Amino acid sequence: MRGENRTSVSEFILVGLSSQPRTQRLLFAAILATYLATLAGNLLIVGLVRADSCLHTPMYFFLSHLSFLEICYTSWTVPQALAHLLTHSKSIPFAHCVAQMYIALSLGSSEAILLAAMAYDRFVAMCRPLRYAALMGRSRCWALALSSWASGFLLSVVNVACVLRLPFCGPNRVNHFFCELPVVLELACADRRLTEAVVFGAAVLILLLPLAVILASYGLILASVLQGQVAAGRHKAFSTCASHLAVVTIFYGTVISMYMKPRSGTTPDWDKHIAVFYNVVTPALNLLIYTLRNKEVKGAMAKMMYRAGWAKKS
Repeated sequence: MRGENRTSVSEFILVGLSSQPRTQRLLFAAILATYLATLAGNLLIVGLVRADSCLHTPMYFFLSHLSFLEICYTSWTVPQALAHLLTHSKSIPFAHCVAQMYIALSLGSSEAILLAAMAYDRFVAMCRPLRYAALMGRSRCWALALSSWASGFLLSVVNVACVLRLPFCGPNRVNHFFCELPVVLELACADRRLTEAVVFGAAVLILLLPLAVILASYGLILASVLQGQVAAGRHKAFSTCASHLAVVTIFYGTVISMYMKPRSGTTPDWDKHIAVFYNVVTPALNLLIYTLRNKEVKGAMAKMMYRAGWAKKS
């Protein structure tokens, strides 16, 4: 790579979320509790979907992929943030930083695209119920899921490769709790305009296009509900769409503000604070909104508990 010989930085120093001991302890407790709940809940969802035949439908197929994505994504960034809240050593080797940057970007991109596939599935289910089985067969579901994973990882190769073409000769302090591409890119000691344009273009494909699919899908669902073309009740449909859109707004809004907002207009700590939402808060909300409020999932959990002897059959 062109800038490789001029790169003198061998490690980066992650500043972390706070330098105040009391604040660090409070953040550690809050983030650890949220992370463990998210991890346990998503593992439970993956297990339930695999074990219960009633959940072998396209909707829960995508939910299991979302849960697995959340497990991978949060586990790739949050444990390091927790460790740095308790220790004074906050250095990360250059190669490890690049790996973290690539995997985190790939998983986040895959989730953004998968959420669009899930919205499309809900549109077909509610607005094209007679053709649902044909349009969302097993092969179509696998194609959409694998395309989400593949697109996220392939597009991230382009972004990270462009960053690695630039030299890093100091400073090496990353004002974040993990190596995130836009923040690391700011430390490059060369003209970054071309790389920033590539990152912005990739963000349009990864964020804005899936967001447009999601908004169009839920817009058509709501229009069908208002026109009386959907068999489900209005209240239930509105409640479902509103809760899903709330999570989508938080996830896409925060990620767009990180990857598509001009860097000159952000405060020094803005990036790491906004990243907490899509690394910690949104995975927990996804678990609550998409699964634990769902009657079928609750029923599957009750059956599992009954089989295990933890609850009486109602």
